[in-house]
Amino acid sequence: MDADRLIQSLSRPGATMAALYVVTGDDPLLTIEAADALRAAARSAGYLDRTSFVMDARSDWSALGVASQSGSLFGDKQLLEISLPTGKPGKQGAESLIALAGRCHGLSDAEVLTIVSLPRLDKASRDSKWASALLSAGTTLEMASIERHQLPEWIAQRLARQSQQADSVTLQWLADKVEGNLLAAHQEILKLGLLFEPGMLAHENVEQAVMNVARYDVFGLRDAMLVGDVPRMVRIMAGLKAEGEALPLVLWAVGEEIRVLARVAQGTASGQDLSSMLRSQRVFGQHERLARQALSRVPARNWVAAVQHAHEVDRLIKGLHVTGRLQDPWEEMTRLAMRVAVSTARA
Repeated sequence: MDADRLIQSLSRPGATMAALYVVTGDDPLLTIEAADALRAAARSAGYLDRTSFVMDARSDWSALGVASQSGSLFGDKQLLEISLPTGKPGKQGAESLIALAGRCHGLSDAEVLTIVSLPRLDKASRDSKWASALLSAGTTLEMASIERHQLPEWIAQRLARQSQQADSVTLQWLADKVEGNLLAAHQEILKLGLLFEPGMLAHENVEQAVMNVARYDVFGLRDAMLVGDVPRMVRIMAGLKAEGEALPLVLWAVGEEIRVLARVAQGTASGQDLSSMLRSQRVFGQHERLARQALSRVPARNWVAAVQHAHEVDRLIKGLHVTGRLQDPWEEMTRLAMRVAVSTARA
């Protein structure tokens, strides 16, 4: 359930709030907005006494136990907010969260309403006892990340909220400028609402008003490489270089992916099941879908050459000469990623 639909459901006559809500997701803007929506609904429902905790494995979780079981000193319903930025509560925290889930299970319109905010949980964390208890006891808002191809429509929807529109060229341009940074995108959209009247925005006005706030990351580079989106891959590579990203980190993201898929390609060539091989290499979800695209596009023999290419880029980064390779390691790093991104990579 997303934040908008949640607010709609809670604003209906006779609607009651569950005793526990779990908000999880990768993007800070989306999780913040979901928590804000829950907080507003809680205020409307009479939860006026608010207590907040930011917790991790080293925190004293006993205070949380006291707060979750005690009512307000002034007789108001209590809103209890728990933020776990690391997603790792530790042993004491896990026990406290399991106990909290047990107290909230099946309750609605309780004296204490709890909101737990978490990062997106990996498979191991999601299968843990504490996470399973929370997710089964409460209402979960899992805030899916906005992928690059969804970003223009997302921007258009945000502009529509302030009665503004933009053509497809402008939306694509905006998406390029704010890719990977929804908080900055949100700020830029609000700025357009302050600078310009409602209606269609002129491209030149938007271009003059919006800063380049794209924040590139190595996993976006990996995904663009796997899907074969060469323009985006080159743009992200240039962005990482301009932002001063450590080249060894970029090589780790690209090189490790190539080594994993080389093992998978070798295994499937010898008759092993593709799904089993991907699971054994811990490739799941969206990552698995993109990996399958790359494996179906790139000839199996090319993966071995790509692994060797990655070793040579590593030598260049260390300042060593490699015959037949460009001396600029960033340029050679781009050639390595291109080997996978294009459909007819050369060995």
